[in-house]
Amino acid sequence: MRIRKSTEQDFERMMEIYTYAREQMARTGNPNQWGPTNWPPEDLIHHDIESGNSYVCENDSGRVVGTFFFICGKDIEPTYLDITDGAWMDESPYGVVHRIAADGSEKGIGAFCINWAFDRCGHIRIDTHGDNRVMQHLLTKLGFVHCGTIYVEEDDYPRLAFEKTTGLK
Repeated sequence: MRIRKSTEQDFERMMEIYTYAREQMARTGNPNQWGPTNWPPEDLIHHDIESGNSYVCENDSGRVVGTFFFICGKDIEPTYLDITDGAWMDESPYGVVHRIAADGSEKGIGAFCINWAFDRCGHIRIDTHGDNRVMQHLLTKLGFVHCGTIYVEEDDYPRLAFEKTTGLK
């Protein structure tokens, strides 16, 4: 597998992957994270592509099998400034992975994408819905630590906040 920046030519395939992901989330007991709002909206994905923060994962045949948003910096995610029921482990600049989805055609797509992002900056923060047991399991398996709760603007559901860093001594 390989990761590359998304282009507008990838847009339709990315939206197919998000449709599959919403359906898969509902089947696995997580109908509320993306389902009710048909998340993510098309205009946001276009913006992600234009800003250069959208990525796709291709399998060995060159087929797009996953997609995600990734950015690194200091305090780049406003919703992460207010964490409750805990605290972040490391206040250094970090990377954020959002809107990660795979088409289910191969095992390990999500782990490959998250590990790729971590390799770029050595410090990742990520959040997920409390009902998203699949993502929670993946993050724990990849060495992320549950740090607390954050809230997003899109809905009233709290999100579990996770972090992984090489910056701690």
